Amino acid sequence: MILNFDHKLNHMKTLYLIRHAKSSWEDSSLRDIQRPLNPRGKRDAPFMAKLLKGKGIQADAIVSSPANRAFTTSTYFAKEMGIEENEIIQEDSIYEAYTEDIFNVIHSLHNSINTVFLFGHNPTFTSMANMFTQNYIANVPTCGIVVIESAAESWSAFGRENSLLKDYYYPKQYF
Repeated sequence: MILNFDHKLNHMKTLYLIRHAKSSWEDSSLRDIQRPLNPRGKRDAPFMAKLLKGKGIQADAIVSSPANRAFTTSTYFAKEMGIEENEIIQEDSIYEAYTEDIFNVIHSLHNSINTVFLFGHNPTFTSMANMFTQNYIANVPTCGIVVIESAAESWSAFGRENSLLKDYYYPKQYF
């Protein structure tokens, strides 16, 4: 099947799946959801946010897992995009999600949003990425960004049949 992305460029939906930056395991008393970013995560998140901004990419919305490491990563991107921290949508179902949970989040997005940054976790984000590409991705690393473009006119119609993985960035490409 050949996807025609050209006819509706104004309505194209673009999903950025962004795995949280590297987290710290230093404090073993913390619950998983509470783990903060480690120094490498605090380096990578602002760098990758600037990378997207430098490519002329602007998010219409930012949706994040409530996990500390994911939300903190999303704040670096929000700052770079000129989005207030209180505008970041925290979505509980992204934490410990299955791919169906992520599709439910995507399908519930408001259609006025054309570009969304979704912050979450593996192994789900790697599984999601592989649904939209022929080139197998073994692992989306921390602060990895998977860009999926869709010809769907609404988020509720977003799916494998009308969407393709268009770009893939991760910190070790640059460091």
